[in-house]
Amino acid sequence: MEMYQIRYFLALSETLSFTKAAERCNVAQPSLTRAIRSLEVELGGELLRRERTLSHLTELGERIAPLMRQCYEAADAAKVVAQSLKKGEATSLSVAVSQSISVATLARILSELSRAFPGLQLKLLRGSGPEIVACLKSGEAELAIAGPLDETWDRLDAVALYDEPIDLFVSGKHRLATRKAAEFEDLASETLLINAASEMAGKIADRLKDTAAGTARSHRVASLDDLLTLVKADLGVAIIPLGIGSLAGLSLVPLGGLELVRTVSVYSVAGRCRGTACATLFNMLRAADWGFESATGRKCGGL
Repeated sequence: MEMYQIRYFLALSETLSFTKAAERCNVAQPSLTRAIRSLEVELGGELLRRERTLSHLTELGERIAPLMRQCYEAADAAKVVAQSLKKGEATSLSVAVSQSISVATLARILSELSRAFPGLQLKLLRGSGPEIVACLKSGEAELAIAGPLDETWDRLDAVALYDEPIDLFVSGKHRLATRKAAEFEDLASETLLINAASEMAGKIADRLKDTAAGTARSHRVASLDDLLTLVKADLGVAIIPLGIGSLAGLSLVPLGGLELVRTVSVYSVAGRCRGTACATLFNMLRAADWGFESATGRKCGGL
């Protein structure tokens, strides 16, 4: 499989027309058709079913399209990285990260970005959902990484990175730490620690409101780090994203009936020009494998 075949297929998947795809890729239609046919032989099935005005991707085409896009964007990011290394460019990049996301999950990608841009001056901004949106609107941040934002601004673009279950975590010495599962009734006598800056705080509160856990005492904190510190000190329990709790070394106690999942996305402003470092980070985030195992073996991420 060659990169030009991937590029041709992506154009075909978006236009659903060999003629339009060839025009977009600036090649003759017979050349594009041969490349797609060769790709179909290699993959063992049709990618596009032509039915006049009702042409559509086959099941195989639908399944491989996101993988092909990820591959193409990763290759594109690699080219930018190589060019930047040659030029030794110095650049700045401002990224807003939600208070509900651990920077530890981004450390590897940010390290790769720094190596690609030796002169990179990175500015990380922290904030709640509304503060994240404000940073994007004002131009203070070029990109943002956050959970669901309750914002209807039509220029706000979101690309999903991964899904992450939300569950109950306690300290290793907590009375529930050795339990295989917990119920809402178990939380009635507990102190719930709430990250007030989390985009999911409202949804978690709504979910607990009509349960026995709704009567539990609560402490509100302003940052994820503060919440994790208090849970580790056994000063309360927290309902937080699975990956965060696992990375922090807390004990997972699945809460029956909770069934909450958040989608973490990379946000940008439609129509706003991205710098080279910004575009590279965006592609790195989209191409990353976000799947990781929790300490209990449960799968997180992986979109």
